[in-house]
Amino acid sequence: MTTIVLALLLGLQATRAQAPDAVLEKAVAAHQAGNLDAAVAGYRAYLRAGPDNVNVRSNLGAALARQGRYSEAIQEYKAGLKLDPSHTGISLNLALAYYKMGDIGDAAKELTTLRALTPDNLQATLLLADCWLQMGENGKVIELLSPVQKEHAADLGMAYVLGTALVRDKREQEGQKILDPIFQRGDSAETRLLIGTAKLNSADFAGAMEDLAKAVQMNPNLPSANAYYGQSLMATGDTAGAAKAFQQELKLNPNDFNSNLNLAVILKQDQEWDEALKYLARALRVRPGDLRVRYQLGTIYLSQGKVEQARKELEATVKEAPQFTEAHVSLATVYYRLKLKAEGDRERGIVQKLNAEAQARQPKGQTETEQKNP
Repeated sequence: MTTIVLALLLGLQATRAQAPDAVLEKAVAAHQAGNLDAAVAGYRAYLRAGPDNVNVRSNLGAALARQGRYSEAIQEYKAGLKLDPSHTGISLNLALAYYKMGDIGDAAKELTTLRALTPDNLQATLLLADCWLQMGENGKVIELLSPVQKEHAADLGMAYVLGTALVRDKREQEGQKILDPIFQRGDSAETRLLIGTAKLNSADFAGAMEDLAKAVQMNPNLPSANAYYGQSLMATGDTAGAAKAFQQELKLNPNDFNSNLNLAVILKQDQEWDEALKYLARALRVRPGDLRVRYQLGTIYLSQGKVEQARKELEATVKEAPQFTEAHVSLATVYYRLKLKAEGDRERGIVQKLNAEAQARQPKGQTETEQKNP
């Protein structure tokens, strides 16, 4: 999906009087030849010698991005957009740089702005849908793609993203309708992944594991297949197998949210707290402020004796999710360790109330475990 537009000669006629055109010509030639170090040096020399130029900023960002220097590329793209806020090519490349860095939220923000300028930009639309899918914003994906999917019925990539969002949103019948063109191609890794995801949604963990294992076997590099396979293994008690699956997913996509979060949970159980924190930090980059991540951060800080840091995370968690029983339990422990007995007693009372409400909602004669795992 990467699109880097190299502006050939960068409008040299308009800039000859402002900077040494020989420096710029050499930089462009080096860029075209793939000599990126020379290109970067040349573009920077040009910018030092003369006034700012939006095309030079764009090309400098593109050269840096090709070297994997995304942080620097982002700064150049931002500088270019200050000169020309309506430059859609730079906006797209800025979004791509964020995306490749794993800053999915920032990529989504930039793509949202870009689509406001160019609503018919299909590449921006699909990339934004992919960002939202990674962020767990299934409803947004559905709202974005549903109006345009009929016009692009032959685009199986779009069908896959939209259908996946519908399935993950537990709208399996609608998702199946969109995905039928893919299913009609016969048994495939994609089909097994989608069926396995639907079974996970309905808590059929053993059935999900069977389909997801087949998906991974058929295509080990299919995005999200190892992540969902890991979730099915985790749900059936095979944490060692789950950890391997999550690690495999992260080799393919270091920014997979669920793999980062779930691997952190497994590492926390093994008391490998520092390693767990690394994965949680990456998960937060994909979904800033996610409550599940903040809860895990709080419990790890508590285990490490960093009680004030734990308090900060857990207080924020229960404020946004007052029904989050486990967070209240951990927060009570924090307060007691800080000798704040009144606050601890309050949290313990909230836990008792939430547990009683949960018990009252269960059918008579059925345990909580039986209800959650039919």
